[in-house]
Amino acid sequence: MKKLTDQVTFRHGATLNNRLVQAPMLTNSGDNEVVSQDTLDYYAARSQSAGMVIVEYTSVRKNGGPSRSWAKDREQLAIYDDRFKPGMTKVAQALKKDGNKAILQLVHSGREANYAPQLVRTVEVPSKMDFPWIDYPVHELTDAEVKDVVNDFGVSTKRAIDCGFDGVEIHGANHYLIQQFFSAFSNHRTDHWGGSLEKRMNFPLAVVKEVLIVVKKYAPQDFIVGYRISPEEIHQTVGYTWHESTQLIKAITDHYDLDYIHLSLPKYDAKPQDNDKTFAELFQPAIGDDAKEIIVGDVMSEKDATDALKLTDLVAMARATLIDPQIGLKISEGRGDEIIRQISPEQVKKSHLTPGLINLFSDPQMEPHFPGRESIYALHQAGSLNKDVLKNGTSSSFNLDHFKK
Repeated sequence: MKKLTDQVTFRHGATLNNRLVQAPMLTNSGDNEVVSQDTLDYYAARSQSAGMVIVEYTSVRKNGGPSRSWAKDREQLAIYDDRFKPGMTKVAQALKKDGNKAILQLVHSGREANYAPQLVRTVEVPSKMDFPWIDYPVHELTDAEVKDVVNDFGVSTKRAIDCGFDGVEIHGANHYLIQQFFSAFSNHRTDHWGGSLEKRMNFPLAVVKEVLIVVKKYAPQDFIVGYRISPEEIHQTVGYTWHESTQLIKAITDHYDLDYIHLSLPKYDAKPQDNDKTFAELFQPAIGDDAKEIIVGDVMSEKDATDALKLTDLVAMARATLIDPQIGLKISEGRGDEIIRQISPEQVKKSHLTPGLINLFSDPQMEPHFPGRESIYALHQAGSLNKDVLKNGTSSSFNLDHFKK
């Protein structure tokens, strides 16, 4: 019978203190994409949040970000240049100080690099096409540029190794560039990088191969490498379903010895429309026995995590760690009843939420950017959350049960 408090050993030897993972979440804390003091304070506060903490998506290429700059003068983090290494080294050290693992998530945002035009950067995509929700120009990558991006993932992996991270996660989910290449909606290419399902797999497979080449050359033997995927892309158009994405994961795990596959889900027990099994169950044959499976989605309590563990090897938590940065420690020590489930001015200070996160939580203009999730705007309108109150440290709180998505 699996327990949240079990130690878990990956195929290359790295051992986690428990089955809990902190999922990557954008902090909007980068100062010109460089780690700021707000970044360091936030991650230092979360060194006991889980057995493994995955640092937010970090750009591997100058044109690969930034995206979603909700906070004034703060941006997505990056690692496409050596100037980012000192700050990232401090982040890794801060997260590892209590014996837990620190993973850096690597990304190229593709068309989602919506702040890049303001920095006079080129927004790179697999295929130039009309995206109705985008009001900036996009550039279709040439074959040579695609190969450059693949190389950028490798070079950034070397920087993550140099900074002392215990591993990297390749971000192939959430509509960023790797997913855009895999999606039939956004990839209309007719060369090596697009067309058939097999050709749409070529870019993610090339990235995984390049990352592992670098890891095997430069990293410790127990360095962790994972891959994150959205099981389906179904909106007004269909980019792919689980039938295709399980084939991609099987191709990856058949050819490359990854430590884990991370499913990005709206809810941990989510199911596709055409099957009674959960995504977690459907992906297990493709993942195989050697790689671990991580699932995430609406895991807000110890009870949720225990329930999710019935479906997977490792359970990732996101928003719950924002409220209580010691949630993993408390579960490991049998103090689940002490988990803090209300955000308040006092808890904002203790949890070192960045100004970007406070703004994201409290600004009613942010609500449209959370499709299908409970309305932050409604909380704001009801007076349950006010960013000025939170910043000034006066009095206000809202229940975590109301902040479900």
